[in-house]
Formats: sequence, structure tokens, C-alpha cells
Amino acid sequence: MDKLLKLVNDSGLANIEFGQVVMMLLGLVLLYLAIARQFEPLLLLPIGFGALLVNIPGAGMAAAPVYNELGELVSYGGLLYYIFKMGIESGIFPLLIFMGVGAMTDFGPMLANPRTLLLGAAAQFGIFGTVIGAVLLNETGLVSYTIEQAAAIGIIGGADGPTSIYVASQLAPELLGAIAVAAYAYMALVPMLQPPIMKALTTKQERKIVMTQLRPVSKLEKIVFPLTLLILVALFLPSAAPLLGMFCLGNLMRESGVVERLSDTAQNALINIVTIFLGLGVGSKLDAASFLNLQTAGIMILGIVAFSAGTATGVLMAKLMNKLSSQQLNPLIGAAGVSAVPMAARVVNKVGLQANNQNFLLMHAMGPNVAGVIGSAVAAGVMLSYLG
Repeated sequence: MDKLLKLVNDSGLANIEFGQVVMMLLGLVLLYLAIARQFEPLLLLPIGFGALLVNIPGAGMAAAPVYNELGELVSYGGLLYYIFKMGIESGIFPLLIFMGVGAMTDFGPMLANPRTLLLGAAAQFGIFGTVIGAVLLNETGLVSYTIEQAAAIGIIGGADGPTSIYVASQLAPELLGAIAVAAYAYMALVPMLQPPIMKALTTKQERKIVMTQLRPVSKLEKIVFPLTLLILVALFLPSAAPLLGMFCLGNLMRESGVVERLSDTAQNALINIVTIFLGLGVGSKLDAASFLNLQTAGIMILGIVAFSAGTATGVLMAKLMNKLSSQQLNPLIGAAGVSAVPMAARVVNKVGLQANNQNFLLMHAMGPNVAGVIGSAVAAGVMLSYLG
């Protein structure tokens, strides 16, 4: 009987707390969004599953190793602890994913229409505006963010999950779980969040604008660009070199045409393996103790404000450029300046087709979309340079 009572008392059901139940339900919601709604399933599925694992009482999946007073190891930590420690806290996983993203990226649309760089830059306003907003929230007395935490939260506005995780791991690791969930949740909700903003800021006539065919981009241009980009940015902003370096390496492997095996590995096997561990590592930070608080609520609110501001400023920049140039842009493509590649570009194409069923904007939108990836990496470098 004593052994039976001990078994019952040691069970998860006997020790589970209300907060853990809430977080396990959140994990199930993330799994639902990934499986049933197919919202960013490659990341939301492992993140949601990681949330389930870390909130099971007594499982110790994210427990740190224990040492005695002599410094001798008493027990090893849980699997999720080591995944987070070695891959996310060190910044290795986000950088490897950036290399894979670079290998999948085509700079052609941006090089064919360099003006779209301005749209990608304008969409980063959401990042810096949100940093200011996070600092101002301190005045309410409800939450308190340091300037480093505010900067990490602001990067959510770039709608770039790996960049958000990388900056948070460097500046505010204690907020990493909430920031990662906010970043990927809003990336997944791009098809729902962006169209109302795009339509509110444009007229139907503007949405009907048909853009001219893009010029062909030579192979030499595509090879020279990532090298030039890395050298110029690294010289002026060395803190952005890790992110842009991996991004440009992946792209150079793709465009050089001489390392197809490496490019294929970066685009498929490597990025898939890292994505599994990244998702589990992020999920390991969704424990009730560190997630259920007013700081997290503030992050979710600031995240959606940042993303919405980035979308709006991209559209408004396109409208301003139309006032100053005879070569008209469809202002919808400015919304793709957030770096949710390629989902934001697909949303732009869909909204454009609704206004004009002969208006195919996908390749035009890929220009600001890729520019947004570069812009968010540069913005991250600025934050790390000043605050790291």
C-alpha cells in the first residue's frame, strides 16, 4: 500500500498545477494551428510539442544538471535543456537556419528593381517604433522592460523568426519563449493580419496598378551581390555579420552553381534538422513559471503592433514613391517589406488578384520581401551593436 501511495503521489496528476494545465492547452492550440490550419507547421508543431513536454510535472525535460557541494555531477539535465543551451542560447540554430533561408532565396526580383530596397527598409519602422513603445509601457507601472528587453521585443516587427530568436538569446534570454511564440504566431497569421491593413491604406484603383515586367538579372549580378552586401554591411556594422554572413553564404552556394550538393543540403536536410531542434528548444521555454505573466502579455500586444506598423509603413512608402516617380508601383507590394518570406509576397499577390484578376504581383513582391530579410538583419545588428 505504501508503494502504491508513493506511486500515486509521484504521478504527474498529483503534482500538476493550474499554470501547467494552461500551458499544455496552449501547446495543444499551437499543434492545432500547425496541423489543422497549417500555420507555420514546420515550427509551430515542434514548439507546441515542446510546450507539452516541459509542462509535464516530474518529467524534468528542461531540468538543468545538478551538482553537489564538491562540484560533482549528481544528475544530468533533461534533453530540452541541452538543446536550448547548445543550440539557441549560443545562437547557433538561428544562424544555421539563416544559411538555409539564404540558399532558398532568389535576389533576382530585388536586383531587377532596386527601388524595392526602400520598401524593405521602410517596413523596419515597426521594429524601432516598438522599442519606443516598450519603453513607454514602463510608465504605466503594469510592466517593466529594460532597454535590452525592449530591443528584443521590437525585432518581432520584422516578422523574422530566426532573427527574433537570435537577438532575444543575446539581449533578453529570459523572454525568449514569449518572443519566439509571438514572432512565429504573427508570421503564421500574415494572411489574416495584413489584408485589412493593406486595403485600408490603398484605394481600389491603386490596388489595380499593373507593374511592368522585371528585367532579366545575370548570373554574375547574383554572385556579386551577396559578396558585396556582406562586405559593405560587415565593415559598417560588424555585429550584423553573423546573420548576414550565414544568409549570404547560403545564397552564394545557390547562385554559384558549383556546389549543388551543399546548396541542396542547406535548403533541405540541414534546415529541416535544425528546425526540429529549434522548435523543441523554444518550446522548452514555454513553462508556466516564466510564461504566464504581464510581461508576456505585453510582448504579445507589442508584437502585433510592431508587425502592423511594419506592414503599414511599407505600403505608405510605396505610395510616397509613386508621388515622386512616373514609374508607378502597386503600393500593395510595400506590405511584403516585412520579412515573412514568402508568405507576405503571396498575400500581396492574392489581394492584387482580388482587385484585378490579371494582376500578378508575386515576383514584384519578392523584391521588398527579400529586402525585408536584409533590413531585419541590419536592424538586429544595430540593436546588438548598441546594447550587446
